[in-house]
Amino acid sequence: MLAAPMSKAEKLRRLDIMLMVTGLRCRTTSDNFQADYGRFTTRHIAELNKASDALKTELAASHGAGGANRALDRLSVTMANAYGQGHPWLNCAQLKQVARGLAEASGPEPLLAAADQLLASSGTPQFAWAR
Repeated sequence: MLAAPMSKAEKLRRLDIMLMVTGLRCRTTSDNFQADYGRFTTRHIAELNKASDALKTELAASHGAGGANRALDRLSVTMANAYGQGHPWLNCAQLKQVARGLAEASGPEPLLAAADQLLASSGTPQFAWAR
């Protein structure tokens, strides 16, 4: 059985968590991008919060209103664990470029485009949001 495609809300949540977790992994390297991730979250807090709320609503449909928060927490932990050992095909320098580029992006569209590229299990370092 094929997995259901990710909603826009889930893509944005996964993108945020991927950047957060990989940023933590890279913070002790010369390619520390914690400041870039901070600018990304500051610039896109409205989109990220809206995505989290929408994802909670989606989860309430299958887990009930009371279970939606627990389901979102479990999903968030699963997402974070997926990047615990780093990004599958990008290194810290490339992720720093991504975070810096996304911190300058406007609106949800470029974030969704980046998510489509960056959340894939394989890819190329030639991605749209590298600067």
